[in-house]
Amino acid sequence: MSAQSSAIVSRRHLLSTVPAGLAWGLLGVLAFSFTVPLTRVALRDLDPLFIGAGRAVVAAALAGTALALSGQRLPRGAQWGRLAVVGAGVVAGFPLLTSYALTEVPASHGAVVIAVLPAATAVIAVLRTRERPVPAFWLYAGLGSAAAVGFAVAQSGGVSHLHRADLLLFTGVIACATGYAEGGVLSRELGSWQTISWALVLSAPVMALLTTVSVVRQPPSAPPVAWLCFGYLAAISMFLGFIAWYRGLALGPMAQVSQVQLVQPVLSITWAGLLLGETITWLTVAGGLTVIACAGRATSSRGRRVPARPS
Repeated sequence: MSAQSSAIVSRRHLLSTVPAGLAWGLLGVLAFSFTVPLTRVALRDLDPLFIGAGRAVVAAALAGTALALSGQRLPRGAQWGRLAVVGAGVVAGFPLLTSYALTEVPASHGAVVIAVLPAATAVIAVLRTRERPVPAFWLYAGLGSAAAVGFAVAQSGGVSHLHRADLLLFTGVIACATGYAEGGVLSRELGSWQTISWALVLSAPVMALLTTVSVVRQPPSAPPVAWLCFGYLAAISMFLGFIAWYRGLALGPMAQVSQVQLVQPVLSITWAGLLLGETITWLTVAGGLTVIACAGRATSSRGRRVPARPS
């Protein structure tokens, strides 16, 4: 066998050993990692309400088209209420709260919210499902969260006190973690892309109203780069990224897959350095390696997984 053939076989073997849930989760995290820096770019010219609500309207149009063309069945009974929880968390709560917060703090500071999100998602997932990770999972998840918070705070120059933007960010974390956990469970019943699609469609009337208010108050006018960022936030951050993320959470185990998001602040601050000119120091490298190492150990920790009860 040639060296080239051996390399191809080795790569295929490596891919085959990566659990499907983690692979889909990492793809979603890569998509989400651009959200904070691109939101900061778009906020230079667009209203935060327009960015937070308008991107959901565009994503809902894409989702509605996909649902109609594929002939998906309507959700039933209590699934509508659970979709409302998903929509309130990830379609409305997190985008709106972070958009307003990022008008006051830089992207590196905003990455703090990303650092605590995996831990919050894991806790809510355990409360929502019957998954029971082993103690090693909690140990490395805790270490990873602490490392990610320290990394993001160091990059932002430190947090001297809790101000309005921090309250918005941490409230957004709770909303998003709740939407992630409920969406992950619901994806096992409706499918990954169907879950975020129905949540978007269900939230569309409220988000369209908020978008209209924003347009009337301040008609959007921006250069092409701002609209490109807005387009990414709508199509990728709000729709396609969630398809991959919910697919990963559905395959699970949910508490473990959620921990791959610990690498998101590393990626987000890297993109912030490239797109916004923020300085990347040795702390970026050291902190990034620490966060990724803890995330890897957390996701590889095994525990008992008891199937969730039917809804």
